[in-house]
Amino acid sequence: MRILERRLNGLILLEPTVFEDRRGIFFEAYNRRAFRDLGIADEFVQDNQSTSRHGTLRGLHYQAPPHAQAKLLRVLRGAVFDVAVDIRASSPSRGRWAGFRLSAENRRILFIPAGFAHGFCVLSDQADVLYKCSDFYAPECERGIRWDDPALGIDWPVSNPILSERDRNHPLFRELPSDFQ
Repeated sequence: MRILERRLNGLILLEPTVFEDRRGIFFEAYNRRAFRDLGIADEFVQDNQSTSRHGTLRGLHYQAPPHAQAKLLRVLRGAVFDVAVDIRASSPSRGRWAGFRLSAENRRILFIPAGFAHGFCVLSDQADVLYKCSDFYAPECERGIRWDDPALGIDWPVSNPILSERDRNHPLFRELPSDFQ
């Protein structure tokens, strides 16, 4: 496993070591010791998986304390444009976003620390996304930000996405409570 990129005071884009032969490929998608050696010490307690069709946008989601979640995300099938927005009050990168193309083909893994809102849109016909979470789902702590908030200026590669009603109606960034001091 190697770090490809670090962004926004905590986002880490990783590339696994892939072993390939005539049978196919093998790689470790998660190894607690290897991740700790790279500076990712979060303990992951829940795995979530979604399947979405082309043009679907999920996000921007996060969980507030005391159940804030770090996430370790990868794409099992297809491709997505994945976005994380720093929402930590004391962070020098607060209100800034970073986007990454993640796919089954490039096998990249994105670490998103607690204190970031997260979302993705599907670039392929269909995409299966798997993400590990550092805390359990807590509906009372569930929050979100509008995907198209002009103050964030996220350059989504889709103009008219398929959205849930909830994602369509999230508040703007400036309306967020200060959950992450």
